[in-house]
Amino acid sequence: MDNLVAFYKDVIGLELKFTFKLDDGSIFGYYFDLGNTTFLEIFDQKGATKQWGGSVTTMKENVGVFYQHFCLEVENLEVYCDGLKSKGISVTDVIVGLDHSKQAWIKDPDGNAIELMEYTKDSLQLQ
Repeated sequence: MDNLVAFYKDVIGLELKFTFKLDDGSIFGYYFDLGNTTFLEIFDQKGATKQWGGSVTTMKENVGVFYQHFCLEVENLEVYCDGLKSKGISVTDVIVGLDHSKQAWIKDPDGNAIELMEYTKDSLQLQ
């Protein structure tokens, strides 16, 4: 959990908006601000189970999972990627995708794929 929090806060540069704490004061949930009341939520499963009940389940890789990646819009993609590289993060080359937006890819400490995208004047998202 510490590696994920540090990655999204210190490497990606997201603002930690608030946390959820157990009665003993330990943090089990983190909300990172993505803008416009949109958040990236990261929860420690053991802490969430302690707080809200249920049971801790074993995660199975690629079993019944439809998640492929998520995308973060950034400005000045090449400069942003250079900053990530200076922090030791492996970043793909910047390319223009089928949607006519610039993109590059990274992975978080758990191996989750993250697309970094910068809109261009021709981006389909802006048409």
